[in-house]
Amino acid sequence: MIRDTTIWMSLPVATLLIDAEDRIADLNPAAEGFFNSSAKALFGSPIWDKLAVDAPLEDALARARANSSPLFVNDVDIGTGERAPMQCNLQIAPLLGHTGVMVLMISPRELAGRISQSQGVKSAAKSAIGMAEMLAHEIKNPLAGITGAAQLLSMNLAPQDLELTDLIVEESRRIVKLLEQVEQFGNLRPPMLGAVNMHDVLDRARRSALLGFGAEMKINETYDPSLPLAHADGDQLLQVVLNLLKNASEAAPRGGGTIWLRTYFEHSFRLRRAGAAGRALPLQIEVIDDGPGLPPDLANDVFDPFVSGRENGTGLGLALVSKIISDHDGWIAVESTPGRTVFRLSLPVAPQSALVSKDDD
Repeated sequence: MIRDTTIWMSLPVATLLIDAEDRIADLNPAAEGFFNSSAKALFGSPIWDKLAVDAPLEDALARARANSSPLFVNDVDIGTGERAPMQCNLQIAPLLGHTGVMVLMISPRELAGRISQSQGVKSAAKSAIGMAEMLAHEIKNPLAGITGAAQLLSMNLAPQDLELTDLIVEESRRIVKLLEQVEQFGNLRPPMLGAVNMHDVLDRARRSALLGFGAEMKINETYDPSLPLAHADGDQLLQVVLNLLKNASEAAPRGGGTIWLRTYFEHSFRLRRAGAAGRALPLQIEVIDDGPGLPPDLANDVFDPFVSGRENGTGLGLALVSKIISDHDGWIAVESTPGRTVFRLSLPVAPQSALVSKDDD
């Protein structure tokens, strides 16, 4: 017979036991991951101090306890203080044989919805990128001719007319730069996966940002020094973090803002893609900024090619970030409210074989 503790530890959703005084009496590893806190730190805490629910649940829980009946709450926003609210389903039921004790199960809907959406986006992105690459190749050749012709004309023009040919040359060069960004999708090599220290990558990105585009920003670090090495391509991961830092810096008000780089381990994060076995992605990187947030009408589409919330933005940066993380078999998500935008990267731990190879090097 399988022991109850084995079942309890194996439950894939965050599950807690709430005592008669609405305090946390026990929780499983998935709940530790959801709260990003240890069971020891949460034991005995009032549940409503640790869980922010966008619905009046205290009275409903009391009625369910008094009537020894289950309670189901769907599509409610839940936060923990450590992360922005996410849409979840709640299931509450009395624990048989234990008067007043209730079982609370929290099932985030956000991940499943985004995985489904991501598959469609990925397919659409491949088609869009393929067409864009073809157009980029075809457009660059005549642009070079236009630029050369404008420069030749400028040699015989009066000074007052040079402004027009300068405009032609300047705009042609701007279009070429945009086309080169489009071509980067097709030229990006497959990741050379190995054992990578995420904190080394983050430190390199932070120093580069502060010396350049993020000179007016304040960048804080909250790292978990005990994290194992990630299975990633260090150069491509650096490109991802630099892109996210650049976006955060450009979104900041004049005079700069604050960015937080945060790492932690989430035991329960596991991603199952169509046609593949589920893979653990416990290593988490968060890039958090205090800017105005994403436009609500673009929040669900920011990883699509050519979608941008900035004037003169190309909409290619986040699409490239999404492609790189997808090639790593990782996951990227965003949560945004005015004053707090969080881009979260989830990556796998380096396998033992990668660690051995790194030691040999």
